[in-house]
Amino acid sequence: MEHTVDPSEHTDVQQTRRARRNRDSHAARIVVVGGGVAGLEVATALGKLGSDSIDSVTLVDSDSAHVWKPMLHTIAAGTRDLAQQQTTYLAQASDAHFAYQPGEMCGLDREAGEILLAPIYAPDGRELVAGRRLPYDKLVIAVGSGANDFGTSGVNEHCFMIDSRRKADAFNQEIRLRMVRCMASGEPLQVAIVGGGATGVELAAELVQLAESATAYGALGEAAKFRIVLIEAGPRLLPSFPEEISEATRVRLQALGVSVIVSGRVSCATEQGFELANGELVPASLRVWAAGVKAPEFLTRLGLQTTRSNQLLVNDAMQTSDPDIYALGDCASYTLPGQEAPLPPTAQVAHQQARYLIETLPHVLERPGAQTVGFAYRDFGALVSLAHYDAYGSLGKFGLFNGGVIRGRLAMLSHIMLYRSHQARLYGFWRGGLLWLIDLMNSRLRPSIRLD
Repeated sequence: MEHTVDPSEHTDVQQTRRARRNRDSHAARIVVVGGGVAGLEVATALGKLGSDSIDSVTLVDSDSAHVWKPMLHTIAAGTRDLAQQQTTYLAQASDAHFAYQPGEMCGLDREAGEILLAPIYAPDGRELVAGRRLPYDKLVIAVGSGANDFGTSGVNEHCFMIDSRRKADAFNQEIRLRMVRCMASGEPLQVAIVGGGATGVELAAELVQLAESATAYGALGEAAKFRIVLIEAGPRLLPSFPEEISEATRVRLQALGVSVIVSGRVSCATEQGFELANGELVPASLRVWAAGVKAPEFLTRLGLQTTRSNQLLVNDAMQTSDPDIYALGDCASYTLPGQEAPLPPTAQVAHQQARYLIETLPHVLERPGAQTVGFAYRDFGALVSLAHYDAYGSLGKFGLFNGGVIRGRLAMLSHIMLYRSHQARLYGFWRGGLLWLIDLMNSRLRPSIRLD
């Protein structure tokens, strides 16, 4: 359901907000909600900018640290160390000269120009911080997205999701406990993953690597006790990739021992596993839901235009139906001119939108009302990594490239460079390079999987 904004109300809100800003200060208070790929890059770049038109930059996130979202499946499998790969917001805020406020946005007072933050509670239920209001002149919403259960019965009760740092770590803690039981009792450990997109495919491959390494360390006994099933509702894996890559991925996963089920629509999740629409039961002691994409539901209650997936509709300036409020990344829906479908919720899109806003917002603040060039997206293709076994990539159509497919070491290196580029944007070239060197050294000196 889409929500519309009354134009007269919109004008009144703008006049009130403009009068308040002119009275208080000519420099803008920028609030960025969400510390994912887009949000953290925007807060970091604008914090370092030091422009006279920017009074302050504040990042709001309910978590304490950031992990590059395309890496969450490695954290879930334990093939990468969470502590090494996360960026703590307080440390990044200190280095990049922005402020960090812990909290979860739950509402918006557009007339007052304030966001509402929910109270913060301790695990035992104590209220640590009361609900607060945070003023803004320009608001950037980049709260990302989560998996979409499509109303499937039992998913919330019986399935893990790995769409955040905390959820990925929770799954990793659970699978390590199950491995201890498997080692002691000899009972099989079967993991079933629903969703044959990049997240599900990459998680399945990382779990194969986990089983292989755990067996080498003596933590599993025979590898046959660890079984992995990947379930996709559509006719093929990786539906957004060329069919050549989809088929190669299926063959490679099956060669690694993964059971792949396509055209397998899940009707419900239970403690025993997943029930398919055809009545078949896929048994699983651990169940992961990695299908679909949906933005947080609270976005539909802000008085801004949204889509059925709760995404905020934006124009080519990344503005919502309120021009002082921007939306980026997975929680934003933007359709390129001449296209029917909106841009996909990928890290590539989030980064390009963040880069656009980093370049244009200071000019908007310095020259209010000035015309800006709209956002232009360049499709660089897509990559999928099957742990250290293989990788595939589809090339974008631009410049000398006109589509095509890459695989093997070149695709692996390309996938690695996406992450290292993100680190360089956050930390700078030299510090980002040192982090890469430390990762390489740790890969030689430390266990290949998390064993603690």
